[in-house]
Amino acid sequence: MRAAVEASMPERFDDGEKEKKKKRRSNRRSKQNLPSSLASEVNEAQRVSLESPGILGTPTHTAASLSSSVKHVNVCSPNEQGLSTASNVAFISMPPMHINDLVEPDDLQNMQVHSAGVDSKLFSDPTGCRGSSGINRNRDSVPCSQIGHCAQKSYFSPHWSLEAVEKALEKGDLFKALFHVNAHNRVEAYCRIDGVPIDVLIGGIPAQNRAVEGDIVAVKIDPLPLWTKMKGPNGTCNNNATLGGCNLNTEDNELGGNNCKGKGKGKVESDYESAHGRSCPDQNKEDADQNSTSYRSYPFAEKRIVSEEGTTSRGSTNHLDIVGMVNHDSSDGHDCSPDCFKINSCGGWSDVFNAAEKMCSLVNSFPSKRPTGRVVAVIEKSLRRDGIVGHLNVKQWGSFRDTSKKDAKRNKNSVSDDEYIQLIPTDPKLPNMLLAVRKLPKCIKTRLKSGDVKVEMDLVAAQIDDWVEESPFPEAHILHVFGRGGEVQPQLDAILFQNAICSSEFSPEALSCLPCVPWEVPLKEIQSRKDLRNLCIFTIDPSTATDLDDALSIEKLPNGNYRVGIHIADASYFVLPDTALDSEAQLRSTSVYMLQKKLPMLPALLSENIGSLSPGVNRLAVSMLLDINLAGDVVERWIGRTVIQSCCKLSYEHAQDIIDRALVSDIFDDGYPKVHGHFKWPDVIKSLKSLYEISNVLKIKRFSDGALRLENPKVAVLFDENGVPYDSMLCERKESNFLVEEYMLLANRTVAEVICRAYPDGALLRRHPEPNMRKLKEFMAFCQKHGLELDTSSSGQLHWSLEQIKEKLKGDRVLYEILISYATKPMQLASYFCSGDLRDSEHEWGHYALAVPFYTHFTSPLRRYPDIVVHRTLLATIEAEELYMKHWKALQVDKEVGMPKRCFTGISFDKNAAESMEGREALSFAAVKHSVPCTEILTDIAAYCNERKLASRNVKDACDKLYIWFLLRKKEVLLSEARILGLGPRFMSIYIQKLAIERRIYYDDVEGLNVEWLETTSTLVLSMCTNRRAFRRGSPNKWRAFEEVVLLTCPHDLRVSMDNSNPSDAVNLDDSISAMDVEPISSDTSDTEIAPAVFPLTVHLLSTIPVALHAVGGDDGPLDIGVRLYMSSYFG
Repeated sequence: MRAAVEASMPERFDDGEKEKKKKRRSNRRSKQNLPSSLASEVNEAQRVSLESPGILGTPTHTAASLSSSVKHVNVCSPNEQGLSTASNVAFISMPPMHINDLVEPDDLQNMQVHSAGVDSKLFSDPTGCRGSSGINRNRDSVPCSQIGHCAQKSYFSPHWSLEAVEKALEKGDLFKALFHVNAHNRVEAYCRIDGVPIDVLIGGIPAQNRAVEGDIVAVKIDPLPLWTKMKGPNGTCNNNATLGGCNLNTEDNELGGNNCKGKGKGKVESDYESAHGRSCPDQNKEDADQNSTSYRSYPFAEKRIVSEEGTTSRGSTNHLDIVGMVNHDSSDGHDCSPDCFKINSCGGWSDVFNAAEKMCSLVNSFPSKRPTGRVVAVIEKSLRRDGIVGHLNVKQWGSFRDTSKKDAKRNKNSVSDDEYIQLIPTDPKLPNMLLAVRKLPKCIKTRLKSGDVKVEMDLVAAQIDDWVEESPFPEAHILHVFGRGGEVQPQLDAILFQNAICSSEFSPEALSCLPCVPWEVPLKEIQSRKDLRNLCIFTIDPSTATDLDDALSIEKLPNGNYRVGIHIADASYFVLPDTALDSEAQLRSTSVYMLQKKLPMLPALLSENIGSLSPGVNRLAVSMLLDINLAGDVVERWIGRTVIQSCCKLSYEHAQDIIDRALVSDIFDDGYPKVHGHFKWPDVIKSLKSLYEISNVLKIKRFSDGALRLENPKVAVLFDENGVPYDSMLCERKESNFLVEEYMLLANRTVAEVICRAYPDGALLRRHPEPNMRKLKEFMAFCQKHGLELDTSSSGQLHWSLEQIKEKLKGDRVLYEILISYATKPMQLASYFCSGDLRDSEHEWGHYALAVPFYTHFTSPLRRYPDIVVHRTLLATIEAEELYMKHWKALQVDKEVGMPKRCFTGISFDKNAAESMEGREALSFAAVKHSVPCTEILTDIAAYCNERKLASRNVKDACDKLYIWFLLRKKEVLLSEARILGLGPRFMSIYIQKLAIERRIYYDDVEGLNVEWLETTSTLVLSMCTNRRAFRRGSPNKWRAFEEVVLLTCPHDLRVSMDNSNPSDAVNLDDSISAMDVEPISSDTSDTEIAPAVFPLTVHLLSTIPVALHAVGGDDGPLDIGVRLYMSSYFG
């Protein structure tokens, strides 16, 4: 395949490369000789108008060989106040990740021009945009002198019409994809196309064409010769010194050398559902200039970049045209590129392949190439457009007003409608926005006109109204003012708003669907259900949990097997289809946890009272009785509706205490819960120990069958009696957590198998795709370089490889944590789906981490709406089975022939029975009775639940980060040790175990700090220097303050204690960590006092260094954590 495609390439491609190199050399010589006074004139001459139809279709990317000759945009403003105010990146609610930095600002001067140019001189100086320093309040803004003087121009290509997009999608000329933006460099974006293993890079603001994070877009793929080079093992890696020399990155982040971006963190839940599983955009940056006649002018100019290839003035041939592969197209969707470079070209391709398969073949044939493209239309706008949180940029508005007043003296017709103010979103993935002053809320407008600059400290919510071709920024209007960004409550309110979380009370209509209290199980239900109140059933949950939706029981059978009972709250009995309560539960979709608060999916009357499996009272359940032998095999099962009574509510701590004790006597002291009914503590203890033994057998069998577990350390926040955070700790899950998890996984797998066989087109399942293969290969290369054997051929082999590495690194816990963190990055996001939607692609149904062909969510119906849908489908299957068996029994003449046992829900599925006329009628009748959704409706439910689940996770992560930030602000400085993950001449990447985060420290261009980088040995030497820096020609002549990078102490000073809090004050733990191994920040006596390092500081990869952490942002920008070297010197 590869040879065929290569053979079709014109020889002029190589000639084009030579021509471009000549042009670059010529341009460099001409620029070197160019007087600085003429720079602005040359920049203006190099801009290209978009009026020409040919330019509209210019590919967004050049061949990767051009990447070294291009310039980036400076995106940050300088901060001359020593310590920075806030970083532009991360510590935000969406998406969940580590606390990150911006892309290296010097790299941002390498953004490539494709169809036009943008002058980088229109941007602020980048010196404040390093590591812990500098809030980027002017992320997309321009100097004040430029405001109000923008020439009218068109910045973007027109979007294709809906009709043209639909036709192009059918022909395979376009792809429909979800649009994501690089959080560390908004100029880069990427789209994931189903069936294609690598994301498509969308480089440059013009190529993004007004798409916003989360939009569904139509993407036009560039010709193959214009694809960029892939980084990592299959391409080039410019890291000076990284762990393995590879970009072990997640989503939009790259770790290590100085050409790599920051780092994000994947997260794995109990069913190993990793967030941040998307590919990382490449380092190739491209953008275009947009100059065309406009009917409208905007007060803020967009970014502009000038190519080093030379003049690209209107009508001239730009550097892409030299290649001869430019696919000029117009807004109606007609492609004029050479057929040999079209993804959908039929030449040499079999007609059997569809467009995605063709592109996938190209990707596989050229593993060193990264697909590139551009957005030609926004098919579906993201809800993110309606919930944008940020700060106002008052300084820009004030400068514009000053300019307007001067102009007003010359032009009496000047009106206030021309006045705009900028909104700087806290999420760096979103563009800056224009707010018309006339549309501002009266309270803000009054404060602005009175000169109240503190209005910048307020968090505000805005909604995008429009984004026209002639504006570099979208127009928006303010919806809400939350309050001071440095306070916790406004931040919490903003997090909920940003993720569209419903925090209102339940409607009277929804509450009217519930029975009155006190409530008891109706006699009818007791008679129609299996009565299991004689079993020793108990719950195991966090100590503060109130919504108890699962319980366990166990009996030893005469044949030596164990009958394990998994009992789940029967929420579907109360939440009936097509009721107000059902609608509200579907709208909320999931409960949202915020450390100090829970926003339930169902009213408390149901989730914490009549539906919760509380001890000592009769409750309705859907139970699963599984006969399990000593090898962990389920040899028989029964599933149905039951009545149960839990005898005890165990916490994870209680369960762990019982597991750890060899003797079972004298442990029922104060603090243990009451045992209800006719059971005693020995009954509970015996059952718990039996459940623990069987769970270990199940766990061993599961991992033997190929399952994968990636356990990351968790940081928990401790609160005092007033709900104020005072400390945090690292914690790990314990055996009691794994015990419950093992049975929940087994129940979910069992139900998934039952419903997808009974209703192959109507089952709500959950799938986990295979990892990103490129990232997995990079991770494998890293391990190999450091003598660690890693087998990635399957999830099971990966698990056992990591277990062997864990044993090998037993003496280095921090390095193993780093390794596991990197192992999560290739993992993709698990998601709900309708089985009928993927009827012809059953190979995509599986769960990679669990290594099972079917999986769903069944065990938490009080807090997840998909579980309620699954309950209804399961109950329909049970009823259809009963109807079929009754019919079969009525028609059976030969009494000697045994009646079939559980043909739909048993161990063996009777396909003939399901496909018989009687079976089909029974299944159809039951589906209608229990309101099993059709394929189309279920597909929509799955998509919505995916979006709500991700939003819920974002809220939890953002709240965790908010409280950690609050803790750091109270402490002012937190000292810790850090491991160096990446080194280079400009910055180092470090891992801080105390907070389980990764950060960067930038040390280039720092006044008083001398940097010596030894390339051959990957060694960094930092030393203090007293001589004043000389100005560099062509530089902004600004050096960052020494205090931004180093916290300097004198040896005579007392050593700073890392934490002065008293661990005995702890009164409240996060529910999810109450039974985990916990380690407060201040608990490790060896780390309570961190000794500073001394100059000169010599470090290598994986060296341990002392660092100082501090809170950044709040009132003046996004929340972030700053990090500096902790050093000691007499010359400070």
